[in-house]
Amino acid sequence: MSATATAQPINRSRPYLVVRLAARSLAYCATLVPVALLALVTVPWGGAGAAVARWRALRTGLLGAPPTPVPSRRPGPVAVLGHALLSLLLGAVALLPLGVQLLLVLRGVLYGLVVSGPYDDAWGGPTRGGAWLAHFLIGLPTAAVGLAVLVGIAAVHQRLTRRLDGERGPRWLIPAVLLMALAGTLLFVSWTRQI
Repeated sequence: MSATATAQPINRSRPYLVVRLAARSLAYCATLVPVALLALVTVPWGGAGAAVARWRALRTGLLGAPPTPVPSRRPGPVAVLGHALLSLLLGAVALLPLGVQLLLVLRGVLYGLVVSGPYDDAWGGPTRGGAWLAHFLIGLPTAAVGLAVLVGIAAVHQRLTRRLDGERGPRWLIPAVLLMALAGTLLFVSWTRQI
């Protein structure tokens, strides 16, 4: 009986931890583009140390990652600029699932307020309530996939940022970032051609 009592709080906290990780990853990915652009502007003027400190602060503050000890050797401006460019690519890829989250709010949660009707040809129509419910329920799995993608992007970027601390990353890391950028570009181009 005591094993069940101790296991029960862990099961209750698991959904909370998943939601917290998704929310932190969403916030983290939303900051990638502005922080990368700031680094690209400030590093050539001697701001490499401040840029690295911002990446570390984001990793520990937003993602809740444990702070890493400051390495004895600081990364040079070229390494920080390279990191900023890769971060910009990941941030651009993150705009796609961030847009999916925005669409869930606008076209799912607020559907009846955003679309004035008629609802005859809408999913769940012809009533406003049916269309609203259908769009909301269809948006939920899409938003869940978008959140999972954001968690993955945040995890890849966190590994990438550890390289600034002197850790050697896996060999697949930079090719994976470039492949993600290519896939995101292809997805965006094909989506815009459908509109």
